[in-house]
Formats: sequence, C-alpha cells, structure tokens
Amino acid sequence: MGTGKAADRKMELEKEDSHELHKRLSQVDPEMAAKLHPHDKRKVARSLQVFEETGISHSEFLHRQHAEEGGGPLGGPLKFPNPCILWLHADQTVLDERLDKRVDAMLAAGLLEELRDFHRRYNLKNISENSQDYQHGIFQSIGFKEFHEYLITEGKCTPETSNQLLKKGIEALKQVTKRYARKQNRWVKNRFLSRPGPSVPPVYGLEVSDVSKWEESVLEPAVNIVQSFIQGHKPTATPMKMAYDETENKRSYHMCDLCDRIIIGDREWAAHIKSKSHLHRLKKRRKLNSDAVPPIETQSSSPDCDPEPKEGKSPGQHEQELKARV
Repeated sequence: MGTGKAADRKMELEKEDSHELHKRLSQVDPEMAAKLHPHDKRKVARSLQVFEETGISHSEFLHRQHAEEGGGPLGGPLKFPNPCILWLHADQTVLDERLDKRVDAMLAAGLLEELRDFHRRYNLKNISENSQDYQHGIFQSIGFKEFHEYLITEGKCTPETSNQLLKKGIEALKQVTKRYARKQNRWVKNRFLSRPGPSVPPVYGLEVSDVSKWEESVLEPAVNIVQSFIQGHKPTATPMKMAYDETENKRSYHMCDLCDRIIIGDREWAAHIKSKSHLHRLKKRRKLNSDAVPPIETQSSSPDCDPEPKEGKSPGQHEQELKARV
C-alpha cells in the first residue's frame, strides 16, 4: 500500500468510534489492545492498520524486532554502532523564558503574515465546508490551530475583539510550546534514562542555562565526548543516570470501576488512586454504604442490661417496676 493510501486508511479508521476500534483490535491483537487505552485512537488505528496490511499483529512485529540481534527494550537494533546522545538541558524557568522570547521573535519575523497566507490558501475552503481538521498533517503542528479564532474572525469583528483574540492566540502558543518542551524532556527521561539496557545509548547531559559559559559547559565537553567515541576510548564524562523501578510496567492495564476509567501503566494507576477525583468518589461511596446499613437498636434486648427509664417516670417508680418483674 502506498504512503498516501496508508495515510488515508489510517484517517478512515480514526473517524470510527474509539471503543469499536479497540474492540476490533482486541479480537485480532489482544496483547496490543491490553496495552492501549481505548481513547488512544491514533495508536489503536495504527495497530489495526498494521494487521490489515500485513496479516501480522502489531505486537508480533514488535516481538520480532526485539528478538533481532542487537534488539532490546527500545525496539530493533540501532542503525549505527556505538552511539551516544548529547542532551542539552536547562533550568525550567530559564527554558520557559527562552521559549517565550522565541515566540516573540517568530511574531516579529512575520509569523502572522505566514499564517494568514496559509489560512487563505488551504483552510478557508475546509472551514466553509465545516471540514477543518487540526489532528492530521500540517494542521496539527504548533502555531496554527492556536490562532484559529483570530484568523476566522479577522475583519469580521471589532478591532478590540480581534486584538483580544490575537493576544489569546499568542498566549496559547506560548503555553503549548512550553508544554511541548516539558513533554520532550519527559520523553528523553522515559525513553533512555528510565529504561537502561545493552541497546540503550548512554546519555551525556550538557547544562545550557548560562549561555555565557557555553564554551566550557557545552562545547568543550561535547567535543571531548565525541572524540572519545570516535577513538574508541571511554569518555571522562559520566553518562546521566536516573533511579527507576525494574518492576514498573508502563503498559499495564487497570480498570477503575469507581471512576469508570481505564488506566494504562503502573505509575499512572498509582497517581490515579491518589487523585482528588478518585478519593472524592471513594468517600462518596463509603458514605452511601454507611447510610445503607440498618441503624443499631438503642435498647438492648440482653437480659443482663436494664432498660432505660421511660419518660415521665421517676427513678423510684422505675425501680419498683423492676422488682415486680423479678
């Protein structure tokens, strides 16, 4: 199947109901279905597409990759031997400031004009047909969908409203850019630092918070590391390491009947059962269960216990009644 047809088929699958897709996947590839959340429509559709095109389950493909010589937890063998990773990382506050300035620089360099031109040439027709799609292709990239409201109302509303929508789009672009940077950092940690193994390249961290120290903090260490690898020597720098739980399963399947949610991953499950929403529902259910228990009788039927004096009678009268019973 050609690239274009394959992409079209994947889009067709993604238009179907997510639970129906997941049900179909569980029939042809139960192992992969158990690892994917029903709402993760893209991955579910991709796994179904692999099976439709090849007749082999996606999970079987992955098993074969892992079993190849040089394969490991990340997949098949690496393309190049003896690789290393240089990870340039910065303090989060510093990184956020740089990303905000980057967005400002993009705007100053003509981002809005580029967006307007792209909108006129490719998106106006989709909007008129109510078929705009910000989930596939170039339209899903950061920097376009954030300005949707501004672009479709420009020239059709007051300057004040247009300016507010523009500011809203700029702020959204900055927020999603910073969110994506955090996602990239998590990916490096989860992909390489939390999953050590023979086929996982060493990661050397280079601190770039202070650019005034670029030469001694980044350039020189990077050159030394690369030269050591080229010459077959062990670098003097130490690769980054991160504590990890060998027993943690990132693809384990959990069903929370209380919240009616499917949770994938041990860490995500641990976070869910401690979340406010889960604890709130748990507290609510416990209260309902306690209210459903029949009330305990206030008067004991045990012969060893004296009944309480009835209202309106003195203790002396009550004592005489007890003697009469005896």
